[in-house]
Amino acid sequence: MTIEEKISQLTYDAVAIERLGIPEYNWWSEALHGVARNGRATVFPQPIGLGATFDRKLIFSIYSAVSDEARAKFAISQEIGNYAQYAGLTFWTPNVNIFRDPRWGRGMETYGEDPYLTAQLGMEVVRGLQGDDPKYLKTGACAKHYAVHSGPEALRHEFDAITSLKDLHETYLPAFKALVTEANVESVMGAYNRVLGEPACASSLLLGDILFKEWGFKGHFLSDCWAIQDFHTGHKVTVDVVESAALAINAGVSLNCGNTFQALGEALARGLVSEETIDARLAELFITRFELGLFDPPSMNPYNDVNESIINCEEHVEIAYVAALKSMVLLKNNGALPLKKDLKTLYVTGPQANNSTVLLGNYYGVSSNLVNFLEGITSRVSAGTTVDYRMGVLEYWDNINPVDWASGGAADHEATIVVLGISQLLEGEEGESLASPSKGDRLDLSVPSNQLDYLRKLKAGHDHPVIVVMTGGSPITMPEVEELADAILWTWYPGQEGGNAVADLIFGNEVPSGKLPITFPKSVDQLPPYEDYSMTERTYRYITSEPLYPFGFGLSYTKFSFNDLFLDTEEIAPGESIHVSLKVRNSGHLDAEEVVQLYVSVPDLDGIQPRWSLKNFTRVELSSGSSTEVSFRLDSQALEQINQEGVAEVVPGEYWVYVGNGSPGERSEALGVQMLSATFHVKDGI
Repeated sequence: MTIEEKISQLTYDAVAIERLGIPEYNWWSEALHGVARNGRATVFPQPIGLGATFDRKLIFSIYSAVSDEARAKFAISQEIGNYAQYAGLTFWTPNVNIFRDPRWGRGMETYGEDPYLTAQLGMEVVRGLQGDDPKYLKTGACAKHYAVHSGPEALRHEFDAITSLKDLHETYLPAFKALVTEANVESVMGAYNRVLGEPACASSLLLGDILFKEWGFKGHFLSDCWAIQDFHTGHKVTVDVVESAALAINAGVSLNCGNTFQALGEALARGLVSEETIDARLAELFITRFELGLFDPPSMNPYNDVNESIINCEEHVEIAYVAALKSMVLLKNNGALPLKKDLKTLYVTGPQANNSTVLLGNYYGVSSNLVNFLEGITSRVSAGTTVDYRMGVLEYWDNINPVDWASGGAADHEATIVVLGISQLLEGEEGESLASPSKGDRLDLSVPSNQLDYLRKLKAGHDHPVIVVMTGGSPITMPEVEELADAILWTWYPGQEGGNAVADLIFGNEVPSGKLPITFPKSVDQLPPYEDYSMTERTYRYITSEPLYPFGFGLSYTKFSFNDLFLDTEEIAPGESIHVSLKVRNSGHLDAEEVVQLYVSVPDLDGIQPRWSLKNFTRVELSSGSSTEVSFRLDSQALEQINQEGVAEVVPGEYWVYVGNGSPGERSEALGVQMLSATFHVKDGI
């Protein structure tokens, strides 16, 4: 290749080089929760909802389905000459940033606030997308946004995220490390912001020291879109586009999502970059293209053995349904749920009841099978039930018409289902949330005031049950909703089967089993300043004030009991493992699933360690009256703590183990979380 041809292959929209038989290829494709922005596909729940499933096997099955559909769509696109953006096989997912602050508009793209949960589910995403063939990649996955990236959206092109080495290695990096060193993710995308003074896409610490040297990453590294131009326009660490291009490629960026690398010819002329470096980056990209089989006859690649019938097929729809069921979290139930199917009259209302947009989240595909909440509820209730629907109130602004014929209707029905919450109008990425005053972030976490006023009216003057179904990709501070509602079902953005899943849970065809992957505060006043990247008072691991709903919490229609916690030893040496077992019993009257969660508290000699941290989890399915033994192994890595220098160590002392169906703490106990605890000792290794 000529130097011009080489440079042309280093941007996301790589052009064809016909004389060498190299076709054009657009690297930018999305598959956050289904093949996205590329037409027909199965739409699974938004990742924050997938985080609520705590289900590794389910996540793998989802992304195996996604990559099947991707392969089928790619083949058809190639046949019709569609080489456009979003039609490729390199997917810029998963987002394994930590949802450290509920105000972040893109938190919905993540798996929550916990590093371990994020790592475990993120690895299954990668495995499902990339497949296990020894020669070929099914599709290419991407760990993003590396690293220390979670808002503010309004400042992301100029912001410097300042973190301690402890927080960096304990909270912000573990998921990336797992995806690179255990799941062999094909690519890593850098973030827009700076980290400790250096642009994330050219950080000597993040790329040179950690990603390439310490973790041994062999895939390709790409910039977030137009992030390299931020070097000179926002961060002011370079003087012009030429210096920015040189800084990025020398730091290890192979692929530029943007057009800054078009300046590499001038950078070469100035002596800021060598052709050897350009060659090395080019090779990294072509290795991925070879691994995808893009230069081989299609018959050589086993992943091409799919066709159009796989797209949104019956099996994938069923997976989407199961994912929606397991993602939804029952936050309150005073006995109102499940509702009878043969109610004489049912009132359905609220701004999101008939809004299919809230099924989708962001970075979504489109499906002809979207089932919204009103449709799902209507399909499950008795054909003899009178179902009355009124929108009743808008999502977040006041109704202009002062005449209210809606709120009074609740009194004339046996039960009311009101679907409240927020949508992509109020939260999302920088340019997508049309009604957000803070470029997608939610600096006010409250329920929109007009929705709360409407709920008050619905509850006034009668004792019929009012079931609140809530939508949203991030926590809402809603103490008054907790007081007013007879039951609260949190649904996130649940994908194309959201309406069917909601209805089956409400009418008792299925039992809720989702658990919160993020803490719901009572008030935004409990949170540190948004721009502060210290983990002090953040997430369930460090917060000392009482949340509204704690991490790991979620109710069921049945009752589970936890008994006979057993540790196979009382003392271990550093480097040894300990086995933990217990019995879980479904002591209720319904067959159901439960998420068993294990947390560890380490000796806090320096006063900076987490109160407790999730170290393992599993889903168990139990019929009514049955029990099972659950066992976990805690290895030395699970017992590590990170010191001020960012170094992991297992210190001698007393360790606490907590096992239950939620995270430890007084609020969890007050909400009925089952919890067992025990201690063991780690000997001094000297």
